[in-house]
Amino acid sequence: MPVAVDTRDGIRLVFQVEPNQEFQGLVCEGANVLPSKFLEDAFRDGHGKVVNIRRLDDVITSINGWYMERGLFGLVSDVEILSGGIIRLQVSEAEVNNISIHSLDRRTGEPTVGKTKPETILRQLTTKKGQVYSLLQGKRDVETVLTMGIMEDVSIIPQPAGDTGKVDLIMNVVERVSGGFSAGGGISSGITSGPLSGLIGSFAYSHRNVFGRNQKLNISLERGQIDSIFRINYTDPWIEGDDKRTSRSIMIQNSRTPGTLVHGNQPDQSSLTIGRVTAGIEFSRPFRPKWSGTAGLIFQHTGARDEKGNPIIKDFFSSPLTASGNTHDNMLLAKFESVYTGSGDRGSSMFAFNMEQGIPVFPEWLFFNRVNVRARKGIEIGRARLLLSLSGGSVVGNFSPHEAFAIGGTNSVRGYEEGAVGSGRSYVVSSGEISFPLFGPVEGAIFSDYGTDLGSGPTVPGDPAGARLKPGSGYGYGLGIRVDSPLGPLRLEYAFNDRMATRFHFGVGHRN
Repeated sequence: MPVAVDTRDGIRLVFQVEPNQEFQGLVCEGANVLPSKFLEDAFRDGHGKVVNIRRLDDVITSINGWYMERGLFGLVSDVEILSGGIIRLQVSEAEVNNISIHSLDRRTGEPTVGKTKPETILRQLTTKKGQVYSLLQGKRDVETVLTMGIMEDVSIIPQPAGDTGKVDLIMNVVERVSGGFSAGGGISSGITSGPLSGLIGSFAYSHRNVFGRNQKLNISLERGQIDSIFRINYTDPWIEGDDKRTSRSIMIQNSRTPGTLVHGNQPDQSSLTIGRVTAGIEFSRPFRPKWSGTAGLIFQHTGARDEKGNPIIKDFFSSPLTASGNTHDNMLLAKFESVYTGSGDRGSSMFAFNMEQGIPVFPEWLFFNRVNVRARKGIEIGRARLLLSLSGGSVVGNFSPHEAFAIGGTNSVRGYEEGAVGSGRSYVVSSGEISFPLFGPVEGAIFSDYGTDLGSGPTVPGDPAGARLKPGSGYGYGLGIRVDSPLGPLRLEYAFNDRMATRFHFGVGHRN
């Protein structure tokens, strides 16, 4: 307060000014997530100096900015300069008091009773009770719940939890229809002739949220000119009680596929099919960023049949169709697979290692080891993209001849029919492709492929590749176009091979 002094010239006001105290220390209360080093750095220059209010305001602004940049609910709510040059900061951080799940009707938006159990959703969230609420973390939680595939819409609304200074989080969810039937069609690359070459139809029933626990049930039937697959698959994306996000999949399948890849081109124009009855269980989980692993146990009962559906054990060239000499081969496979994926688009890096070990539970069951490796690397070159891929594998032991590695075709060496280069115990296929934008969703591409069985064709029981005069190695090159679609890229390619033959290839999705 100014002091008034009466003088002969009038009233004189005298202001008594006292300097602020010198800054000697800091007391910060309520800052549970704010790093102490951030505070130390913010106040370091002012130690031992007179407290500057403007400088103090700048520090408070930087602290509030730290919370804002990270989407955290926090700010400096009070500042006080204590005796002895001590500054006391009071920081208010809004901790999560409670998280509740509210289901809304997908038509009216009104509250309804949801089918999904709340704990199934809550376990997906990284936001937990007692944490300082983060808008960025909440956004990631919303995206995570949407990727479960059972919600149409998800939102999080924070509300004050009374006078506690905490927040209650309300997650509003709108569930999708859980199950339904579907039908469709597609193309199989294993059939290369006939009026309905490669066309298949499909019918399926799926349930995305069995027992309200995000478990998936799929029952499907695919039928083509020769192909047929009936499959039942039950998947739990996250086993209850597991903290590693391990999934479990149980599968039963009965399939019939053409044997043309290894045993095709029979002189009498007859055809044979490979029938497989398969049942198994697999466990998968991520174990490092961008890395995932799968382990499983699979039983297979396989055999060949002629056009009339009768079991056969030899083809036209008297090459055996089973390893055991019986009409069917039985095998129990222990499977391990490890996969690395980059960003997920076609130009990203990918690496996959797969190993299957046949376990001879009974003397006549097959005993073999199969290893397969695939790698892909994309390189941006201006507006163009270079994609390099390499795959290879080998099998040792007693295995069914129709399980040999088939080389040639749309996803192997283009310019050749499916399996026309060779079929062996071992193989290597390499590919280089340059793609470039043309207009809109259309891209152009030039490519070159090479594949070889590494001289292993004659070691396959009966040498089916040698009997059909397959070269064992070959290359192809050509050009094509790509069109983006909801099903993935549609690929139309025209290729030449080293035998001066040409061939069109059509594919859906990225090359394997």
